[in-house]
Amino acid sequence: MRRQWFAFSSIALAVFLSGCQSSTSEQQADATASTKTVPAASAGAPVTGDSCEVGNVPVEGQQDCQVAKAGVIDVIHPIEDLDVELKTDESKVEEPAPIEITDVWDRIGNQLRFKVPDDRRVTVQRNWYLKHPEYMARVVERARPFLFYITEQIEQHNMPLELALLPIVESAFDPFAYSHGRAAGMWQFIPGTAKRFGIRQSWWYDGRRDVKASTQGALDYLTYLNKYFDGNWLHALAAYNSGEGRVRRAIRKNKKLGKPTDFWSLDLPRETRAYVPKLLALADILRNKQTYDFAWPTIDNVPVIKVVDISSQVDLAFAADLAGMELDDLQALNPGFNRWATDPDGPHHLILPIDKAGNFTTELASIDRQERLNWVRHKVRQGDSLLRLAKKYHTTADIIKQVNNLDTNMIRIGQAIMVPVALKELNAYSLSQDQRLASLQNIERADHKLKHTVVSGDTFWDLSRKYKVSTRELAKWNGMAPNDPLLPGKELVIWTNKVSSSQRNDAIIKTLTYTVKRGDSLSRIASKFNVKVNDIKKWNEIQKQRFLQPGQKLKLFVDVTRLKNIG
Repeated sequence: MRRQWFAFSSIALAVFLSGCQSSTSEQQADATASTKTVPAASAGAPVTGDSCEVGNVPVEGQQDCQVAKAGVIDVIHPIEDLDVELKTDESKVEEPAPIEITDVWDRIGNQLRFKVPDDRRVTVQRNWYLKHPEYMARVVERARPFLFYITEQIEQHNMPLELALLPIVESAFDPFAYSHGRAAGMWQFIPGTAKRFGIRQSWWYDGRRDVKASTQGALDYLTYLNKYFDGNWLHALAAYNSGEGRVRRAIRKNKKLGKPTDFWSLDLPRETRAYVPKLLALADILRNKQTYDFAWPTIDNVPVIKVVDISSQVDLAFAADLAGMELDDLQALNPGFNRWATDPDGPHHLILPIDKAGNFTTELASIDRQERLNWVRHKVRQGDSLLRLAKKYHTTADIIKQVNNLDTNMIRIGQAIMVPVALKELNAYSLSQDQRLASLQNIERADHKLKHTVVSGDTFWDLSRKYKVSTRELAKWNGMAPNDPLLPGKELVIWTNKVSSSQRNDAIIKTLTYTVKRGDSLSRIASKFNVKVNDIKKWNEIQKQRFLQPGQKLKLFVDVTRLKNIG
């Protein structure tokens, strides 16, 4: 159904906006601080060269990189942007109105209420956005499926429409984005804050990436912060970035010193001092895009997605087939689901293109819940356990217990166990958590890729010293933050140009897979290929193993210019 939105008359709009501006306490604070200038500082990963990448958009120039990274934690975008085909529902067409707002950005721009001060921090950020229209073009494409929905949610909560711009600052509107501060999703929630505001996180599902759940959580959090700071939205936004405790301490400090307590006067972290100006710069450009002659890409002001109730766990490949969609497209609209199926404990909803939602709902209602998953019958063998079966079939022990009505974790040899399994090969679910990680780990960062299986006591610091890489790089290659715990058994990848401390600069390294033969030893193999025993151990994670087994495969990095005659 195409929904119409209409412009106020210019007089009514001016009165409405001026009323909003004069009624909020932060605007008076802005006025008193309009001459204060604080240099914008860089945040996130340091800029060491003359180019960088922001939101998967290349940026040239060290100064431009510093401005772009100011105010935000370095955010990783693990997948390439997908172009999901979205159409409006033309089954119902309302009568056209005299003046129609056809662009959702105009709908937002007409309701912006924050005053933008003449402050250097805002100017620096505004100039950056104006200089890099290609960045905004990419952001808008990511926002296209979700912006109308988010705008409606903000309006229903009677909150400032500037908040619709916040995902640009937080994640470049990427629901798959994560940062090395353990934040994830379009609104960049860390696990603790997400749990605090009711965003579910489980093995199957991470609501921080679910557009519906994370938007509700973000608006709940911002509502709380606005109330906490007595209606001051700039304080609330600063707290969204750095925490309410830190902002409250800065306010109390200024009060004690007899200084103003508006945002612009507070002693806040460098990141936060640039974070709020980024949002205000975006709002100023959107409100005055004609003045700035800025081509802000349009998004049709109509709903293009619909939240559909599914009432039970569903295989995502099955759901995609039922909806007549590509699996990648369905996962792109539903990035909260970590695995091959939705969470058996909910939420039981899917986001679908609005033109496909009706037929999908009708078809799904006619299908028994048991038929929405694929099943295998497993006969328990010696050595089996619920955890082993869960790992084998990519599900959880709790699910196996539940579907088989098991009261304990005990299973008997010969017992028949029903297990839900993915309808397709796991690599078909390319946007699942495991496949995203595999794709990330396979991005070529250097000449050679090593693997390391975490053992008890391993830390990023120790491994970075062992493999001569930085902790930040090591974490980034493996989709983690440097302060994340390393759990035994987790497989890490390490990218390096130098596989051995003895490797010469003119070496020509080839990767070989050697099959161990009877009578082989590490020293004999090392001598044969002119490599070191310790290097073979490192490349193959040989810890305390004394003997090699015939048929065992060893990965070797061999300098072909130093090979002996191996026959």
